[in-house]
Amino acid sequence: MRWLPFQLNPDLPESGIGRLDYIQRKFGGGGHAKYQRVADVGKTVGLDLQFEKIEVQPNTVKAHRLLHHAGELGKQDAVAEALFRAYFIEGANLTDSTVLADYAAQAGLDREMTLKYLESGADADVVASADIEARNAGVNGVPFFIFNRTIGMSGAQDPEVLLQGMQQAMAGEKGA
Repeated sequence: MRWLPFQLNPDLPESGIGRLDYIQRKFGGGGHAKYQRVADVGKTVGLDLQFEKIEVQPNTVKAHRLLHHAGELGKQDAVAEALFRAYFIEGANLTDSTVLADYAAQAGLDREMTLKYLESGADADVVASADIEARNAGVNGVPFFIFNRTIGMSGAQDPEVLLQGMQQAMAGEKGA
């Protein structure tokens, strides 16, 4: 499995914007109710999502660069899990290089080397290109699953539906 870059909000400034402002702009006055429904569903599967702790709606380029880098080091899943926990449970600011380096260290990466990588701007072109490629392929939201580069599924799906997509992708590979 690989995590590929896709920004939900590619036009946000590098430092992000205030979360309350973002929700107001995107959903209007009742926007928080949408997140409460998601939090309630999360609780049914053991996730204690803390949307109210999020103060910054991030531009996720740095976080995607970190995931790309972690993939090259064989730690992509661990870093992805750390970033999900950081943002959705702890409300961390994912535009801050020091915050990202701290969570990367928790996932097994060297903190100082990660911080240097993030501050360098390395792989920004790789992430931007992959984001554009995803958009050109029709991805317009997350989650989005691609099985064996042949079957794409958008949105949260039941496990049975995901398994069916995986099996269909594998069957296509055997028939080729």
